Amino acid sequence: MVTLPTSLREQHAARAASAAARATAVCHYVEQHAPSEPGEGGMTKEQIVWKAGNAARVSAQALAVLAESAPDPAADSRCARNSAAAAAQAAQAAQLCDGDSEPSAAACRAAVKASQSAGAAATAAAKGEDEALNAGADADEKAAVASAVAAGWVKPGQEVPAVSTGVRSAELMSMMHL
Repeated sequence: MVTLPTSLREQHAARAASAAARATAVCHYVEQHAPSEPGEGGMTKEQIVWKAGNAARVSAQALAVLAESAPDPAADSRCARNSAAAAAQAAQAAQLCDGDSEPSAAACRAAVKASQSAGAAATAAAKGEDEALNAGADADEKAAVASAVAAGWVKPGQEVPAVSTGVRSAELMSMMHL
């Protein structure tokens, strides 16, 4: 029999893993498509690639923390939230590569919405246990993946390269609310 914390852990872990994979795939896309000349925002190719790479690392770190810790719905939902927030940052970097194309703008909006839904599920009041908020976050994560696929940022079945989580300092862990 699956206990409630285990099933919640699986739900949060699946959402965190999806967001981390999305962030990594988007980072890979940015590495290949970042413009060589600064765009409207004035960011250089190196800055855009760094932004996406950092987002992929933070997302991977959140997933690693979730995997290494004991089941705790509140902490697990914060990890999923952090992974989704980092994936939204990666999406913003990808939008810098694509300009104002509608698929890119829609994918960025979907990534931000997935991040916001994951944040709502992770609030102190919800404690990662609110079924409706978790279901909404799951649905918005699926929509973010679908939008990233439609924008060409993620290719279904794509082998995504691993991202190093780097060193996780106490300061970083504190910033991630873990």
